[in-house]
Amino acid sequence: MAGKKLFIPSKRYKGDTSVVSARLPNELIKDLDRIAEDTGRNRNEIIMLCLEFAIDNLETDTDGKEG
Repeated sequence: MAGKKLFIPSKRYKGDTSVVSARLPNELIKDLDRIAEDTGRNRNEIIMLCLEFAIDNLETDTDGKEG
């Protein structure tokens, strides 16, 4: 078995974390759990990926306005 290596990528966030509690509709939780199961990730990872995507792609009605 020489030459085979297990590669585990580092986590994106290494600093302090905080617990955030949110009430979500049961159907949304079922969707998150299905995605987590299908991708081999846990629910927390799926939620973080979704939030990161949303923040990176977020537009507001104040974008481009000087305040």
